[in-house]
Amino acid sequence: RTIRYPDPAIKVNDTIKYDFESGEIRTFVKFETGVQVMVTGGRNTGRVGILEHRERHQGSFDIVHITDSMGNTFATRLQNVFVIGKGGGSKPMISLPRGKGVKLSIAEERDRRNAEKAKAASS
Repeated sequence: RTIRYPDPAIKVNDTIKYDFESGEIRTFVKFETGVQVMVTGGRNTGRVGILEHRERHQGSFDIVHITDSMGNTFATRLQNVFVIGKGGGSKPMISLPRGKGVKLSIAEERDRRNAEKAKAASS
């Protein structure tokens, strides 16, 4: 959708909150280090974390480095990242999926599933 007369401070990769009824931009979040992001493509789809830094590669894909709430660091392409909040512990502009966007290892998933089964069996 093309927005007429957007704020000149809004650039590529920034996220806006748009009101469809009035046709106006309510708020926007700049794409910069320290903001909260969600990965929307690639192997890390669904993960949420804080944007640490951006590597610019001329003629190739830009890479961003993200740290999740568990302290795990991962990298993905810039096109796979979507800004969801200002960061610094602030509340995201969207509701997060179950697990708050933290990816567990196979062993951690197994342990969590076994703990839930044991809890259900003891009840």
